[in-house]
Amino acid sequence: MKNRFVRGLANLGPRPESGAVVTIGTFDGIHRGHQAIFARVREAGKVTGLESILVTFDPHPRVVVQPERPPRLLTTIEEKEQFIPCFFEGRVLVLAFDQVLMNKSAEQFVKEVLIAGIGVRRLIVGYDHAFGKNRTGNPAELKRLGQEYGFEVEVVEPVMVAGMAVSSSRIRKAFDSGRFDEAVRLLGHDYAIYGTVERGIGLGRKLGYPTANVHHGAAKLLPTEGVYACRVQVEGEEFKGMMFIGRNHFNPAGRITVEANIFDFDRDIYDEEITVYPTRFVRENRVFPSTGDLVQQIEKDKQHIMGIVKQGETACQ
Repeated sequence: MKNRFVRGLANLGPRPESGAVVTIGTFDGIHRGHQAIFARVREAGKVTGLESILVTFDPHPRVVVQPERPPRLLTTIEEKEQFIPCFFEGRVLVLAFDQVLMNKSAEQFVKEVLIAGIGVRRLIVGYDHAFGKNRTGNPAELKRLGQEYGFEVEVVEPVMVAGMAVSSSRIRKAFDSGRFDEAVRLLGHDYAIYGTVERGIGLGRKLGYPTANVHHGAAKLLPTEGVYACRVQVEGEEFKGMMFIGRNHFNPAGRITVEANIFDFDRDIYDEEITVYPTRFVRENRVFPSTGDLVQQIEKDKQHIMGIVKQGETACQ
């Protein structure tokens, strides 16, 4: 079945007659641990013949539960819609996470959403998953509820890398510490930055290296400042390029920007949606004494990146 995103239980459509294999979570990053869960859902669906349904939330529950410490997202809801189909085949239900949902007990959620709304026959969750008021819907409680209400519960063990479980928080820490390659390795796919192309100060074009400035989600976690090799998807086509993440010291606004110089590309794409994938960290952000010095460094960066860009990659890698 083609992957289909719907918002709200009322828009999910009819419950599968024979029931469904369901997984539930925020799935921030769609990392290797999440992919292991999706694989188990796929296998269970094939064995049982049940439809697969994924339940996720928007906004991230911590935005509501801990508004003073909202998470920086590895994967925005727009990016989830774009990339979950790479790893999960089935319907995707996006529930609005608000005060009402936050205050539902785990048992209420199971009865109202998973049973009455979806018709769960088998629930597959990660080892550390919990939902419901005060996160009482942990694996042990879910197994108890499964026995009471007649559905199976499977808990997927963590994916271990270097002796530690892969998790969204571990990946965030790797990005924050400048360990870009480690973060991507834990993700199991290239990191995506999705947004619309906005107008910048035009310096890149004046210097001979026009850039697409990506207006990304405010909550999006960005890798550390610097220059990267990248892939860019524009209107279904893919290009190679180089990108800059950080503060352009010649920009009076002084804000962090994401800018991609797309190789062999000369089209007006202002206000178009694009996705940029930094694939290799090249150098840190620096202050240059003049634009002439900056141009010299950009040309060195381009020659370096043209030597290392890979061929034949896809968005799901």
